[in-house]
Amino acid sequence: MGPFVKSSNAIRLRVSSLPVRYSPEHKQETRERIVHAASRRFRKGGAGVGIGQLMKSLKLTHGGFYRHFDSKDDLVVAALSAGFDETRSKLNTAIANAKPEHELEAIVTYYLSEQHCHDAASGCPVASLAAEVARQPHAVRAAFEKAMSSMAAIVSKYVRGATEEERRRKAGVLMTGMSGTLAVARALSDEQMRRNLLATARATYIEAFAR
Repeated sequence: MGPFVKSSNAIRLRVSSLPVRYSPEHKQETRERIVHAASRRFRKGGAGVGIGQLMKSLKLTHGGFYRHFDSKDDLVVAALSAGFDETRSKLNTAIANAKPEHELEAIVTYYLSEQHCHDAASGCPVASLAAEVARQPHAVRAAFEKAMSSMAAIVSKYVRGATEEERRRKAGVLMTGMSGTLAVARALSDEQMRRNLLATARATYIEAFAR
């Protein structure tokens, strides 16, 4: 009986030391969790958040990060894409709920709302991260530019202009102008000054760009 117990214990020890194998679905879910958390953290606090700190907050190991991403730059690109996807979804919702011929007004009203101003973590990456992206590697900047163009394409349908090219250029100016306004509004400590800035900018952009 004694030798059998020792042998059984040895078998259990060897089995427990084997690496845990997860299903492809589990791996994808974990990757999505990391991207979602990083996207919110980057937009709220900048892309300087450490990988170790991020993984610890998700109760994951630092080494496990590299099962999902080649580098932090790889994660930043994925997090930016997720943030832009969220923003495009909110823009499309504002458009869908707008009255006909008032779509641009709905876009500007959402983007320069006090709610968007106070919720950087789920807000537009342009307002939160444009300055940091300028210092990032080419792959990150390229992903940022592609996403910006995609958002401008949505907005350009409702901007005043004689040609599609003119509307796209104006949409780019509108989006960068609104993101700059939002970034400054978030920096203000005076609540009334912030409200006044957002309200004035909303009225100015609607008058300047709406059809």
